Amino acid sequence: MDAVPDPIRPRFLRTPDAAVHLGLSPRTLEKHRCYGTGPIYHKLGGRIVYRPEDLDAWAEQGLRRSTSDPGKGTVHPAKRLDGYTPPVRR
Repeated sequence: MDAVPDPIRPRFLRTPDAAVHLGLSPRTLEKHRCYGTGPIYHKLGGRIVYRPEDLDAWAEQGLRRSTSDPGKGTVHPAKRLDGYTPPVRR
């Protein structure tokens, strides 16, 4: 019998592929990275890469069973947490 090999899973995902993995846009993932609200990442040279298991662990923080379930963690929106808003240009 011929054994079917297991599909090869990438060890690291670049931002566009990581965004697809999470169901987000690449720009949202970039904002999360800038604000420190997103999944952990690695910087290899000038490239930003994510491990799939780190993406999954970050997404699991938002797991809830109901709207009243406090959950284990919080997945913050992709914006500054300190409340700073830049001045409006006119």
